[in-house]
Amino acid sequence: MSSIWGKNIRISIFGESHGKAIGVTIDGLPSGLLLDMDKIESLMKQRAPGRTPWSTPRKEDDKVDIISGMNKGYTAGTPLTGLIYSNNTKSSDYEKTKNIIRPSHADYTGHIRYKGHNIVSGGGHFSGRLTSPLVFAGAVAMQILAEKGISIEARIYSIGGIADDEINYCREFTSAQIADSNFPTVSEIKKEQMINHIMQCRENKDSAGGVIEIAVNSLPAGIGSPIFDNLESNIASILFAIPAVKGVEFGAGFDIADKKGSEANDEYEIKEGKIVTKTNNNGGILGGISNGMPVFARCAIKPTPSISAKQNSVDIDLMENAELEIKGRHDPCIVPRAIPVAKAAVALAVLDTYLSQAEI
Repeated sequence: MSSIWGKNIRISIFGESHGKAIGVTIDGLPSGLLLDMDKIESLMKQRAPGRTPWSTPRKEDDKVDIISGMNKGYTAGTPLTGLIYSNNTKSSDYEKTKNIIRPSHADYTGHIRYKGHNIVSGGGHFSGRLTSPLVFAGAVAMQILAEKGISIEARIYSIGGIADDEINYCREFTSAQIADSNFPTVSEIKKEQMINHIMQCRENKDSAGGVIEIAVNSLPAGIGSPIFDNLESNIASILFAIPAVKGVEFGAGFDIADKKGSEANDEYEIKEGKIVTKTNNNGGILGGISNGMPVFARCAIKPTPSISAKQNSVDIDLMENAELEIKGRHDPCIVPRAIPVAKAAVALAVLDTYLSQAEI
């Protein structure tokens, strides 16, 4: 199995949800980068569990212990390895039902793929907990991009069919447009409606899904390549590494299929001495290459599969039908905590693509 991603910046993620520690090794970083640990910790806290009413009560600090690749606060140029220790696991929650396959989890596929040797408690290596080291790696990538004036922002586009307010996709999307970093939406009214929907799902022993929108600001035109090594495919590939992601789209996305060519085409104009487009239906990417407009991508997050309601399943040892009632601590909606993960993933993809044709 491979948990390694990247061409120029290579990341290797390791560990299991209920193991002693999880972590990541980042190879290909430049030397002499001063790591702002406060910014890294801030992004890590946005992903960490147990901080809000709509999160799992499991509490993890998600503090990163850098054990290699850093010298006096600066990157050494050698592989950077960060460990995140686990301190609040309850493997006993999984013991009674370890043979019963949880619907919409990787229990069955993992069992088949690894011939029954996969770790089940907490989801093992398939767990969303493994997105924590991904956030750390992405936070490092963001600092490198920031030196080039490139920033990554994100918001909750929708939850349970409740959509946030529309924005202007020809302009950069910034943190100033977001009122609350723990639940980033443009509209306060829509935010409250989304939260109410999540809490209602929790009361009904159910869960909610949603869509995250990510913006890449100030990415210059010309980044990417056609066919396989293109900007869209690189971003999509790492977004799909987030366990709950089931769909990725750019710009107008699937809605572009309902438009006529005259409606979908992004016409050009000269504005303040620059070539820009009047609309941004293609999400800032054409032919797999950035066109200088803000890059917009969205990823669909499925409802948390661990719900308290009774579900039908099978006992994989006895090979007979069984009923499952999941115990444990789970998010009724993982969308808010997945925001920093999506930002981190896109940052890594943009940096990796950028380095294919530019020196840092």
